[in-house]
Amino acid sequence: MSDFVGAVDQGTTSTRFMIFDHEGTEIGKYQLEHRQILPRAGWVEHDPAELWAKTGAAIQTTLRLAGLTDRDLAALGLTNQRETTVVWNRRTGRPYYNAIVWQDTRTDRIAAALERDGRGEVIRRKTGLRPEAYFSGGKIQWILENVPGVREAAERGEAVFGNTDTWILWNLTGGADGGVHVTDVTNASRTMLMDLETLDWDDELLSFFGVPRPMLPRIRPSSDPAGYGATVADGPLGGEVPINGILGDQQAATVGQVCFAPGEAKNTYGTGNFMLLNTGTDLVRSGSGLLTTVAYRFGEQPPVFALEGSIAVTGSAVQWLRDQLHLISSAPQSEALARQVSDSGGVYFVPAFSGLFAPYWRGDARGAIVGLSRFHTDAHLARATLEAICYQSRDVVEAMQADSGVVLDELKVDGGVTANDLCMQLQADILGVPVSRPVVAETTALGAAYAAGLAVGFWRDVEELRAHWAEDRRWEPTWSEERREEGYAGWKKAVTRTFDWATTD
Repeated sequence: MSDFVGAVDQGTTSTRFMIFDHEGTEIGKYQLEHRQILPRAGWVEHDPAELWAKTGAAIQTTLRLAGLTDRDLAALGLTNQRETTVVWNRRTGRPYYNAIVWQDTRTDRIAAALERDGRGEVIRRKTGLRPEAYFSGGKIQWILENVPGVREAAERGEAVFGNTDTWILWNLTGGADGGVHVTDVTNASRTMLMDLETLDWDDELLSFFGVPRPMLPRIRPSSDPAGYGATVADGPLGGEVPINGILGDQQAATVGQVCFAPGEAKNTYGTGNFMLLNTGTDLVRSGSGLLTTVAYRFGEQPPVFALEGSIAVTGSAVQWLRDQLHLISSAPQSEALARQVSDSGGVYFVPAFSGLFAPYWRGDARGAIVGLSRFHTDAHLARATLEAICYQSRDVVEAMQADSGVVLDELKVDGGVTANDLCMQLQADILGVPVSRPVVAETTALGAAYAAGLAVGFWRDVEELRAHWAEDRRWEPTWSEERREEGYAGWKKAVTRTFDWATTD
């Protein structure tokens, strides 16, 4: 068997390709950002052709820099930004429209209509989700209704749908020349179209959105010994490598953090924050504003489920300071700027740019900065931005404890924002529990590699994966309980100031 496993990580702001060895050690990596297309307020799009081009370039550059070829890879895994919706022509390979990103709010009215006419309860019961603009079903409906010719093409079997995992897989395996149209259960569980109990597309749910069944990819396990296909010789890998793992990015991070036992949780800090709590093979329904989702399914084993708290804007709030306000020239500078002050001076920043996700689910919310006076500086705003990342995570932890009864004794963290030491210290202070970062912080790509490697026997079992996990750094809480609760009370008050700004009815 070859010595390494590769993983494509197609994310919201960039695409990376990573290569790992048997110990789960990073052997090579290359990453490329792509454009954020913002046609109007609340709309967020990506160019699918650019996503595919950046994927190919990242693969080729990683292999070149590592001095490796396709023959060095035993298998390939894919992970991706979930819910982001692509519809394309299966004969030509051309997208009918830009990818509509998970953050996009244009389908708020579709979601509100589902709630008004009573279909929301069916969606919650069957999918574990809520009728929200966040998920793929409404985005497919919007494209079918607003892009000329797509509805007719879908009914002819020409227009097909996929989240970005399916789009990248289809292109890796040949595209219009025989590309494989497949997704896995974790991505399918984010569409509002799959029944969690049957793990199949549901005709009643499809009727809610007017989605023809032939548009949809086949649903397969997250780790599949049979494989989904192989890369093509004239593609970016330059040869045939079996593709055996697909996981939505947050589920991939759960696998990468080896959260394989019920009660284990991880929090990923990226464009948004996503906390998942493993509930085992039990479907736990949330009463506190969380989602029930598939964590992973390995081969023919029963699926493992999770409670998820999804937060729309965390790391992207730092990008906003950089790209829109120009307070910093790079994301890491947010830490140095925030360290210029010892606290935020009573300033709270609630970055509800796309409404508020868990546990509030307020599509009508919009961003707000409160508590400002002439005293405050850019440093206070930078610190309030880091605190907002951490306070939103506490909101989710509180909901998870209410739903599951599990009280966290530590929080495993991963993702790009975890490189910000001040932010991680603030997270420990605001939660009141230790925060632990692993040696491999990019656990999303690692989880996809694990899924692929398990399928082909590169790794024996999950216990071997557990043995590879190692802590890089731990932050202990330093705030007093009084300071912690006073700060959180101020945050909750600030959140209420964001409500009722946008109309979703």
